[in-house]
Amino acid sequence: MKIIEVGLGNRSYPIMAAAGLLAGIGQDLRQRAIAKRYVVVADDRVAGLYGNQLMDSLAGAGLSCELLTFAHGEASKNMTTIAGLASSLARLGVDRKDCLIALGGGVTGDITGFVAAIYMRGIPFVQVPTTLLAQVDSSVGGKTGVDIPEGKNLVGVFYQPRAVYIDSRVLSSLPLAELLNGLAEVIKYGVIYDREFFDFLAANREQILALQLPVVEEVIVRCCWIKAAVVAADEKEADLRRILNYGHTLGHAVEAASQFAIAHGMAVAMGMVAANKLAMAKSLLAPQEAERISRLVADFGLPVAIPAELDRQLMKSFLKTDKKTVAGRPFFVLPTCVGKVIITDDVAEELIDQALEA
Repeated sequence: MKIIEVGLGNRSYPIMAAAGLLAGIGQDLRQRAIAKRYVVVADDRVAGLYGNQLMDSLAGAGLSCELLTFAHGEASKNMTTIAGLASSLARLGVDRKDCLIALGGGVTGDITGFVAAIYMRGIPFVQVPTTLLAQVDSSVGGKTGVDIPEGKNLVGVFYQPRAVYIDSRVLSSLPLAELLNGLAEVIKYGVIYDREFFDFLAANREQILALQLPVVEEVIVRCCWIKAAVVAADEKEADLRRILNYGHTLGHAVEAASQFAIAHGMAVAMGMVAANKLAMAKSLLAPQEAERISRLVADFGLPVAIPAELDRQLMKSFLKTDKKTVAGRPFFVLPTCVGKVIITDDVAEELIDQALEA
């Protein structure tokens, strides 16, 4: 088993990654003594796939546990779901000595972490991510929250989990579209931080797409290591952590304009390529470097162009309410080469228009 520590002082926590780890979570939680009982939160699809296995692991370790479910999909990532889950916890008599377990993808992790942060002003939670996107990105770092009609993730808090358990074997149940959804975030890490990792992805594309576990586990561990290092240096996204938003400024606008019909990873892939165009327009990124990135995105089966039918003015309106916008000026993460980026709000509106049209 690989263990990566997210170094946040007395709020530090481990990321544990191993094939088959799901069955051993109960015993590990028993040893850590985080809580007296546990409530597993999962969407209705993941609950059917892995709910019983996790509950059996907890019960087998002598831990009291219950299961709460909600309707799958981004449409559930709202305050109505939060209120419903909080009411269910109150009816179960859950208190500050209990712990929530987020079993699922990014939506589940965001929702569960947010509920944990605000229920009784804070109770513990742990992450058990079951999608590639959640395993390499959203389960680590403590970002929680929900969407509102004005934009994605506009209501939320930073609230760190007590532990993250990553079982690479659960990825075998993912449809190809969901695997690709996570690969956009994987490629992001190579562009923003690690040129050698970018080259590793290019060299091992076929093995990754075939879900060959040794290679996939290396990918997961490397992504978690990078994110842990960034989060430890800048937990609340004051400076360095903003590099993790590469592709997300325009990507979130694409998601919202599509009414979330376009999945997060697909939108991020489009956003990364659009950000590259901005970088080239500002003479920050050489065309051959931009081409390398776009080629890898395309080689992994991800989209490189924003659909023509999406309303560009609507996308620009969502940019104005993005979390990364200050005084009406959106911030962009722009690569200067593979492995290095800058953060800037100095992007003329006409360049944004050109990137969106491209």
